[in-house]
Amino acid sequence: MNAGHPAALRIRRSGAVDELTGPITRPVGFGGAVPSVQSTQLEPGDRVLFFTDGVVEERLADGMQFGEGRLRELVEQTSADRMSVAETVRLLSHTLMAARGGRTSDDASLLLVEWRGPPRDDELARGIIGGLPAGDIDS
Repeated sequence: MNAGHPAALRIRRSGAVDELTGPITRPVGFGGAVPSVQSTQLEPGDRVLFFTDGVVEERLADGMQFGEGRLRELVEQTSADRMSVAETVRLLSHTLMAARGGRTSDDASLLLVEWRGPPRDDELARGIIGGLPAGDIDS
């Protein structure tokens, strides 16, 4: 369910980009269908870009929308350039702001996550570099 926002984009490690589609409903809080959970199989290195409608629906100086096609082209380019998650989000954000002349009339949120695979057993062990912090986390 997308609850009123565009479908997220799955970016395969190979660079292929596709939409993660699901049932379309009204925005959360406006009634309608009961939310349903959707799932997809990710492989290590795959990314998922979630974004609000304000990212693609904002009108540019020429009156045209920024558009999902333009966003998808940017995502494909950053994938081909092997940019890190932080660099990718920074580039997308700066490109959106530049295209809008530094202003916006709607929310424009981006969330990019990368699946690196299931954790190794030692990643969850205390005292292991890169694992859980030492000490009691219950207090």
